[in-house]
Amino acid sequence: MNVCFVSLGCDKNLVDSEVMLGLLSARGYILTDEEAEADVIIVNTCCFIHDAKQESINTILELAQYKKTGRLKALVVTGCLAQRYREEIRREMPEVDVLVGTAGIDAIADVVADVLEKKAMDVFPDLDRLPLVDTNRVHTTGTYTSYLKIAEGCDKCCTYCVIPKIRGKYRSVPMERLIKEAEFLAAGGAKELVLVAQETTLYGVDLYGEKKLPELVKKLSAIDGIRWIRLLYCYPEEITDDMIRAIKEEPKLCHYLDMPIQHASDKILMEMGRRTNYKQLTELIAKLRREIPDIVLRTTLITGFPGETQEDHENLKEFVRQIRFDRLGVFTYSKEEGTPAGRRKDQIKKKVKLERQKELMEIQQQVAFENAKAMIGRKLSVMIEGKLVDEEVYIGRSYMDAPKVDGYVFVYSEGEHISGDFVQVEITGAKGYDLVGKIVADRDKRTNGGWL
Repeated sequence: MNVCFVSLGCDKNLVDSEVMLGLLSARGYILTDEEAEADVIIVNTCCFIHDAKQESINTILELAQYKKTGRLKALVVTGCLAQRYREEIRREMPEVDVLVGTAGIDAIADVVADVLEKKAMDVFPDLDRLPLVDTNRVHTTGTYTSYLKIAEGCDKCCTYCVIPKIRGKYRSVPMERLIKEAEFLAAGGAKELVLVAQETTLYGVDLYGEKKLPELVKKLSAIDGIRWIRLLYCYPEEITDDMIRAIKEEPKLCHYLDMPIQHASDKILMEMGRRTNYKQLTELIAKLRREIPDIVLRTTLITGFPGETQEDHENLKEFVRQIRFDRLGVFTYSKEEGTPAGRRKDQIKKKVKLERQKELMEIQQQVAFENAKAMIGRKLSVMIEGKLVDEEVYIGRSYMDAPKVDGYVFVYSEGEHISGDFVQVEITGAKGYDLVGKIVADRDKRTNGGWL
């Protein structure tokens, strides 16, 4: 039987998809990218914000058409949309044959077997269980970069966020399992591990009674073949001196930190349910840059949160100008059902939210372009990811760029390189958010992260 898998949403969802693909492959199902050739289509959905929810719904309805035009026998919906809108999907989308909640991904092979025999039932285990599987994942991102999801769920309960309701409480994956999984990924060719969770900085608190991210990173660094370890989603209030020391001292840990702060107004931060204020944020950023001068800081902001005044917005703009984040993304606030912020009466008009988003991104664009030009003359270790067709130009990333969300380094070279190669590059120019360079040393074999 042919199974087609469509994964939507974030990198954490992608890991779940790869786990389910591994389970299906181990059971003997044939995996296909051709929807028209699939007997079963599985859609792993997202619904974090309104646009993601709409994309999931549209995808489900589009794929359901293969029941008429293809050989599709069953349509399975998993992930966040299934968890959050179980009753609505059952009521309004008869095209869906079975639903699997976020804590039930380990049952996917049984679900497919049952649905083909017309006896499948929806699978919604206790939301706070942690589905752990021993079957190896199926890579979908290329072998040289792999995401490692170190925890599930969240306990923060920010007032705009639905994650605790659809992903459950914070649960760390046992360290020995993560080491085993990372060893498998490295044996398969992974050279970069990107650590993800709803919040990576709290790793281990629930299992071991204390934060264990620095220890985990140290053990991952000992794995042969791994060159880079990258940290995403580090909440500022949980960044400790031990963690800063690990970034500073562990040679494989990239001097890169994704630190979502969401705003800089004390009033808005408090109403969002965030656990930092302007003073704490500025002091932490200053400390990070003092301790690790070449650190690259990425953050995300939410504009148009209910009750955000023009003064709040102006203060945020000034904050962005002064802090000069290396990487920054701005999202307009999305009103989500079942959240305290969603119930507020002082919602901001869409037009205003979009205008504020544009203003913030214009400021950041200038900062980013200036930062890029300042890189000219520096030498960086770059991981090759591909090549431009019919040109002697390779595409790669340095430690400064996370996959899919940041920029690229365009590398001129007459030599032959393959994806996953590390080369030393001298930066010769900048094009917007991206850098341009030339190779000064092939096959960089140094074991450090390349931020020299």
